[in-house]
Amino acid sequence: MQENYNRLLTYAYNITGSYEDSQDLVQDVIEKYISLDKSEIKNETNFLIKSTINHAINFKNRHSKKMIYGEWLPEPLSFENAENELIKEQTARYTLLVLLEKLNARERAVYILKEAFDYSHQEIAGALDISVENSRKLLSRAGKHLQNVKYTPDNISLSSGSDTLQKYQLALSEGSIPEIEKLLMDEIRLSADGGKRIRVIKAVEVGKSSVAKLLAHVQQQFLGKKPHTFHIFNHQPAICFWQGGRIYNCHILDIDSEGMILEIYSIVDPEKLKRVQ
Repeated sequence: MQENYNRLLTYAYNITGSYEDSQDLVQDVIEKYISLDKSEIKNETNFLIKSTINHAINFKNRHSKKMIYGEWLPEPLSFENAENELIKEQTARYTLLVLLEKLNARERAVYILKEAFDYSHQEIAGALDISVENSRKLLSRAGKHLQNVKYTPDNISLSSGSDTLQKYQLALSEGSIPEIEKLLMDEIRLSADGGKRIRVIKAVEVGKSSVAKLLAHVQQQFLGKKPHTFHIFNHQPAICFWQGGRIYNCHILDIDSEGMILEIYSIVDPEKLKRVQ
């Protein structure tokens, strides 16, 4: 059952973007399964997968409108502990999880089953109770929103983004807008998620000049001389700023092959940061 649990958790997390909620969803599915009459169930694993996916879709639909400060961002996931290492390969990279928010829950499920778990359209149709043709259409619609972003990058490691992380941290600490700008693509997008408790200055900022000015302001007003650490969350490099033994703010970066920053995801919501402390 543990192997099934890890697999089900991956399905649920990729659909919901929330690890904690996914744990609750999977636990609920397993508890209900234990109490069922299993005489009509031919394949335990398939039954649990189908139940989890549909449960996650229903959850996502119910929680599509989130009353928070800023832009809703997925809960980041570290693969440094043994539990999460087991689901690493099938977990989407952070930028893709953000883009998946543009899809409805069913499109999201089809895309994940196809790209992460290599389901055929016939298998997807069976899991979601839809036709094969509908599965193909949902996948096509999903692909148009996702900008050819890889599900998981090849051989990502902290060292592969360390140079940009170091330069980014130094530019921030100096509060140098020109130095920050040198690291940013022209159409850089900064998104900030404060959750239900923390107000953010701006939910979304776009453009090299505007983002650099906002980052310098945040550094001056809030980050100051807070200690920092470098990490990999959801296959992407990240810098965390600490206060009182807890992560105060985490920036997850999308860095291209030339070391330029394409996206910055600033997570301040303490509920989403508690798992990666």
